[in-house]
Amino acid sequence: MEETHIEIKPRMSVELTSEDEQTIPFPFFRPLSQRKENTWIISVFVILHLIAFAATMIVNDCWGNSHEQCALKQLGRFSFQPLSENPFLGPSSSALDSMGALRLRYLLNSPQLWRIFTSQCLHAGFFHLIISLSSVIFVGIHLEQEFGPLRIGLIYILSALSGSFVAALFLQDTPSVASSGALFGLLGAALSGLIRNWKVYSKKVATLVVLFIILVLNAILGLMPFVNNFSSFGGFISGLLAGFVLLFKPEARKVHQIKGGIFDYDVKHPVKAKRKLDKPVLRTVSLVIFSLLLTGVVVAVLEGVNVNKYCSFCRYIDCVPLKWWSCNDKAMACEVYKTYFSST
Repeated sequence: MEETHIEIKPRMSVELTSEDEQTIPFPFFRPLSQRKENTWIISVFVILHLIAFAATMIVNDCWGNSHEQCALKQLGRFSFQPLSENPFLGPSSSALDSMGALRLRYLLNSPQLWRIFTSQCLHAGFFHLIISLSSVIFVGIHLEQEFGPLRIGLIYILSALSGSFVAALFLQDTPSVASSGALFGLLGAALSGLIRNWKVYSKKVATLVVLFIILVLNAILGLMPFVNNFSSFGGFISGLLAGFVLLFKPEARKVHQIKGGIFDYDVKHPVKAKRKLDKPVLRTVSLVIFSLLLTGVVVAVLEGVNVNKYCSFCRYIDCVPLKWWSCNDKAMACEVYKTYFSST
């Protein structure tokens, strides 16, 4: 008699709710799919940030412009400014200005609104780049595989743009970068995606803990020079509202097609699930609030509003002075020297 062997493959465990519906872990706690078409948009953004940072270091040229007073001199042209000048191990203030960082003098005296767009691509230094992009990769790729590249890409762009406009309302006369707006937008979108699809996901508390840790870590970076914390706040609110609008359900059409990947489960009642997850009222209200807030911020920037005139403590939300760095908005001696000779 021939023996029949039946191979039983392990399946991802699911939990049953009181309504006999299946739940799955939030994307952070599931293996990534190997399907490359699901992760292309975040990869493109990461590559653009790396190119922008390399270009910034080429422009900086610490070896030639700072008389070899650099950190990691072995890197030559790509060596960094001393930690006393840039605690992130990065370029100088003048290099950030040249690359399009936000600065009060450039948006008030001679409005250079293009800096609102270029500042989204800049990082304050190597440490900022590594921590920020690692967070973007972790959060962004999981969300992209869950909700699709188009929706996550749109949230990323809207959050980056909103964060830069909010940052422009709280500028001091020191260069600042606004790349954190996009990351915080992804964090806000992850939170709204969890809330909107609350009955779909398990491991909710663990997800909230992970989001909180990433948020706090990157917010602490915003208390140091050159990183604009207000861009993070603007990006988070933008991503939260955009998530309520766009992340109304996971990519349900892929549920029955992908096995052993990110969606290793079956939906017994797809029609019922879609009806429960798609909340048109919440989506409409979030869209209206987002549109009004973005319009108001853009108008305020175009009118030259500087909130720091009415908020004396806001500067300490953006940068906390410590013995290791300075948040002084007065130009350094070398900057004054350079500015004087360039104008004569």
